[in-house]
Amino acid sequence: MALKKNPKVDLKRKYQRYWEVSFIISLTLLIVAFKFFPEFTKDVVAIDAPQELIIAEDVEATKQETAPPPPPKPPIPIEAPTDDVLDDVEIEATDLDVDAEVAPPPPPPKVEEEEVEPVFFVAVEQMPEPIGGIGAIQKKIVYPEIAKRAGVQGRVYVKAFVNEVGKVTKVELIRGIGAGCDEAAMKAVNSVMFSPGKQRGKPVKVQVTVPVLFKLQ
Repeated sequence: MALKKNPKVDLKRKYQRYWEVSFIISLTLLIVAFKFFPEFTKDVVAIDAPQELIIAEDVEATKQETAPPPPPKPPIPIEAPTDDVLDDVEIEATDLDVDAEVAPPPPPPKVEEEEVEPVFFVAVEQMPEPIGGIGAIQKKIVYPEIAKRAGVQGRVYVKAFVNEVGKVTKVELIRGIGAGCDEAAMKAVNSVMFSPGKQRGKPVKVQVTVPVLFKLQ
């Protein structure tokens, strides 16, 4: 048995009445609005703005270059008949002779060892000094004749490389005065023995700068 809804709480029964009342009220408001407000006025707003001049430029149409064609494929080599007759190749026997004497391999080539330049100290506890002092070097100086005639005088600075026994192994010119004096100074320094330089009480290789004076009497 279906349940009957109470008419007092049934809202669908009042839909038609509410719709008719709402329609009448809205229609009445619309008629009153058109009757009492027939015209609508609007204010004219003037906008003063500077006019901009727009210049339209003609844009050149870009030309799209076509890509170059791909390079042609290399021709396929075709074997052509030839009249040349190849020489017959003889293949020697590959049998291994166990009793055959085999020559020993050559000795390996000798590898030349690079000479390592000895290291000379620049400063040590006891620097080498010429035996007899600078005067011993000055006595061995041979004043070049051309320097005498030209009146060349001054000091020549020579770098001497002294080994552990006090012998000069190499000389280098640091600053010279020319006219043959540089060569004479290096020759004199190279011919003099030095007291060897020492580091912690042991003789070591040292490079020392020697000034040689050239002065006319």
